[in-house]
Amino acid sequence: MKHFISYFNDSVKNNWELPAVTNFGKETYTYAQMAEGIAKYHILFKETGIAEGDKIALYARNSAEWCIAYFATLTYGAVTVPFLPDFVPAAVAELASFSECKMVIADDIALNGLKSEKDYIAQIEKVKGFVALVNVKDISLANPASSKVETVFESLESKYNQQYPNGITPEDINYYPVERDMDSLVEISFTSGTTSATSKGVMLPARSLSVNLEFGKREIPSCVGGHIFAILPMAHMFGQTFDVLFPLTGGCHVFVMPGKPTPARLLGGLATVKPFMFLTVPMVIEKIFKSKVFPATRKFPANLLLKVPGLDKIVLNKIRKSLLDAFGNGFTTGVILGGAALNREVEDLLKRMKFPYVVGYGMTECGPLISYRDKSEYVKYSCGTKAHPIEVRIDSANPRRVLGEIQVKGDAVMLGYYNNEEATKAAFTSDGWLKTGDMGILDAKENLFIKGRCKNMILTASGQNIYPEEIEDKINNLPYVVESLVVGRKNAIVALVVIDYDGAAKAGLDEKAAEQFVNDSVLGLNSELAAYSKIGYIEARHEAFEKTPKQSIKRYMYS
Repeated sequence: MKHFISYFNDSVKNNWELPAVTNFGKETYTYAQMAEGIAKYHILFKETGIAEGDKIALYARNSAEWCIAYFATLTYGAVTVPFLPDFVPAAVAELASFSECKMVIADDIALNGLKSEKDYIAQIEKVKGFVALVNVKDISLANPASSKVETVFESLESKYNQQYPNGITPEDINYYPVERDMDSLVEISFTSGTTSATSKGVMLPARSLSVNLEFGKREIPSCVGGHIFAILPMAHMFGQTFDVLFPLTGGCHVFVMPGKPTPARLLGGLATVKPFMFLTVPMVIEKIFKSKVFPATRKFPANLLLKVPGLDKIVLNKIRKSLLDAFGNGFTTGVILGGAALNREVEDLLKRMKFPYVVGYGMTECGPLISYRDKSEYVKYSCGTKAHPIEVRIDSANPRRVLGEIQVKGDAVMLGYYNNEEATKAAFTSDGWLKTGDMGILDAKENLFIKGRCKNMILTASGQNIYPEEIEDKINNLPYVVESLVVGRKNAIVALVVIDYDGAAKAGLDEKAAEQFVNDSVLGLNSELAAYSKIGYIEARHEAFEKTPKQSIKRYMYS
């Protein structure tokens, strides 16, 4: 196993003149320009007294500058503490203090949020040895500081010119001067943006990022100069590892889509960038299918042709071509989905048309990958096989047939939760396996199939286990259903359903008629469900459910 920093070191030196990262539609930084930005951060860290092992928070939206700050922190030997941009400022102030961050690097929006209440800044500044708030856009001082610190910022450009009078060169790059400890802490990733009392800071060692990176390099063809279109949150481990770390340690060109792209901007960006692979969550694919693909396949004559062997290929090839065109037609690897289960009807159609896709599985505590399988060997409905060298087991007497909790062990696994011994102890079994909280089985070929979350399981009065995700999967395919959540209430299974009132109105249904239609459709599914899991009634909703950064519904908010 090689340290992930050594890969980045070589990538910068070997791809010096190539474009590295672009703010989509705006500025581009070459690998040389990234190195210049990293060098300025290193001078700033050293001159302000930041030491190796000190923690530096990164609180900003996706951007090229985010990538530079991220690598600057890690190559310096500091610990990066990335916060998702939708974390509220109050939570960031508390969590940055809790994790003892000595510097906070943020963008304009995040800085405005932190400054909206003076106490937020004051809370962060109470950290022992705290240095400054830094604007990620231009590495400038973003709040009043000591005269010594202000002088460092004012002289940063001149100090850089003194150190590199002829500009920085590949020969100056030495991010890996000595062998680094693979067990050393390199990142603290918080699992939610609430408070330190409820958020868990996942402590990731260098080995976790390194084995994830090396697995990616083995499984996904190297593509120097290849394009990546990054839309996942970079502060989240899925996007960070495979939209930032993986491509920029391999000479790729990352195009960053800031914010949450609309479908039109997303498809326009994909058509322009033509990425060789595209990482996203199932919701993005499902929306495309629900708005574009399903309506076409359910109309005459496509609905009939799809039932006729031989003729079905005409329809499937047409859909496949339109999808590939929409995604830019540059795939060598395909679409990699993670963060949630893929709707089965969508997956059935993707498989039938031989669209290049896979569904992987992971969690922050594993940095993140647990399972994956190349598109040529991927088994439908699975999450692939274990991502070597991680070990996977099912806590069940018969892992092939009887559901059990998925548990993992290996170099990818975290050190524990920051300053939370109780939570760390609860996360592991007595023999040292990490408990994922997901229920699943492994087939004879070690393909992993996930049933649902342990904590989401509904236990009926008769002792039956119901996994709501399976019922929701069926509901979400119904006309005029945006999304759903199945919960247990007393003696009834209840479906909370967000209705597409606008779509129904276009079809001539008023609000009352739309609700009646959806109600009848949902209850009509009972014929496909076991007696103990039949839906008792539905509750219609206008507003979408609150989501996590990976677009999973925050189930704890609804009951």
